[in-house]
Parts: sequence; C-alpha cells; structure tokens
Amino acid sequence: MWPLSTPTSPKHFLPFVNGESLFQANWRILRKRFPPEEIYLQTNASQAKIAHSQVPEIVTKNIFIETETKNQGPATGLAAANLIKLGKGDEVFMLIQVDDMRSPEDTIFDFMDLAEKYAKETNKYITSGFAPKWHQSGVDYLLKGKLLDEASGVKIFEIADYIDRSEVERIKDHMNKGDLLVHTNHTTMTPNGLLKMYQEYKPEWYKPLKKIAEGGDVAAEFGKMPKGTLEEITQQVHRKGKSLVIENPFEWIDFGTWEAVSKYYDATENFPPSGGTVEIDGDTNFLWSESGKIIATIGMENIVVIESDKGILVTQKASSAKVSQVVDRINSGDL
Repeated sequence: MWPLSTPTSPKHFLPFVNGESLFQANWRILRKRFPPEEIYLQTNASQAKIAHSQVPEIVTKNIFIETETKNQGPATGLAAANLIKLGKGDEVFMLIQVDDMRSPEDTIFDFMDLAEKYAKETNKYITSGFAPKWHQSGVDYLLKGKLLDEASGVKIFEIADYIDRSEVERIKDHMNKGDLLVHTNHTTMTPNGLLKMYQEYKPEWYKPLKKIAEGGDVAAEFGKMPKGTLEEITQQVHRKGKSLVIENPFEWIDFGTWEAVSKYYDATENFPPSGGTVEIDGDTNFLWSESGKIIATIGMENIVVIESDKGILVTQKASSAKVSQVVDRINSGDL
C-alpha cells in the first residue's frame, strides 16, 4: 500500500475504515463477543507498540512476539505453542488476519460457532473459502466435497482436493461448476491438534515449537525454524481428508492492493481523504491526499492517485498489484 504503508506504519494500522485502522476495526468487531482477556495478538515488537497505542485495552501478556519474519507456517505454529504454554492447548482458537475485513461484520460469529463445533468434534483442521466470480491469480483454491452441516446459513464441507495457484487450467475448468473456493484461511483448531499436525508433516518446525510450548527461549527456538508457508503442511492435510472448509457467509475483503481498497470504498460509499477532487472527462478514479491537497484528473478513468509525505503514486487500478515493484526499486537505491 505504498506510499501510505511503510515498515513503520503498515497497512493494517492505516485509517481505511471510517477513520479506524483495519486493526482497530477487527478488534472492535471481536469485542462484541470476547473480553480483552480472550483475544491474543501476534506480531513483531515494533508493531506491538503501534497496536497497543491504537487499542490500549490489549492485555499485555496476551501479546506474542515474533522475533523474526518467518512467514505464515512458523508464525501460526508459534501462536499455538504460546497458547499451549498458557495452558490452553485443548481450547479451540481461530486465527483472524487483520489486513482483511468481513462484511456484514457480525456474520463472523455464526462462522466461528460452526468452526468451533467441528474443531472440537473432529479435531480436524478447519479453514475457509469463498466462491470466486472470476479467476484470481496469486491465491490457492479448494474443491468442496460433501456438505456436512449448515447452521444459521453457514455451510461446512469436506474438502475434495487442494488446487495450487499454478494449476491455472484446472482452476478455470472448475470456475463454473459450483465446487470451487478461494482459500482464505481462518485457521481453526486446538493448539495441541495443530502441533500434532506439524509433528507429522513438518518436524523441522515442530521440534522448536515443542520446546517453546514447554517454556524454551522463544527467540532461540523460533530462529531455528526455516521460513515457509502454512500450505507446506495444509495442502497435504487437505489431500488426506484431515481438514474441513467453511464457505464464508460474509464478503471477504482483502486490502492487498489499491484497487481492492477502491472497491471497498465504492461498496461502502466512503470517500478517501483529500482537499477535494476535480475529475474532467473521466471518472471511476480513486484519489487520496494524506496532506489534504486538491487532486485533479483530466481524461482519466480507473486511475489511482495516492499522495503522502513519502511520495506520490499514479497507477491504473488493474496494475496496482505492481506497487511492490516500486518498493523494491526504492529499497534497492536504484533511483
């Protein structure tokens, strides 16, 4: 989300939701059901400080610190290990990523109820997904199997198969068959069950995590874990029938690109901040000025313009995923 998002101010702490950050919005939603003592935060040390400044009621001992960036596989295992260390190894937990939003927001609770029920009854890995309207690159897919249950309009299925994002022709073949879901995580399981899964499929992650769960030094043990995605484990779990998938009862909004942010603002009838906008011979642009300047466009459509003290971005909406290449160029010093 450059130029607004930076290492010291990541996108989930930016005021994208009616003046709230994504983190604050997700916290507010979870607080409708859970007291602060039942909500845990996992992040790095610098972001923990930002989170605590935005939400002072976070319980300090409920903050789990990732001492290094290891990707989602080791990170998810660390959450489970820390919960086991706190004596909660047999209590079901759900992982909520805070760079996403779910709408309508209260439907998350019916979703949670069904996920918790099946995590307890089956001890299987529970995940989620939504039916795609078109082929989306950069994401993985699941095929729905047998419908197991439906409660309050929320459906849970067996998983017939996992489809990697690289299997483009197979994805397209299933696009209109009604059995395809974009994988959206929401990992749900008991911490003990999750670590047993790691033990079976990724022992090089399991051994350090077991030591952390037993009270070992987090920095030392976490540092031993090779980086990797959670899919290195879960794709094997899916294909062996040891997981279930809930079809999202909400619209899942991933704030991954400026195009996605624009769609969210259109859907919620919000307007990005600026000192005013002027659009001549064109529209459908997304114009954001952090400093409150007026932004004017002439003869442009589907353009994103973002102004901040870090720089100015101008891109077509459809190309906004390439912003990461801009950041790479800036970080390389090749300007």
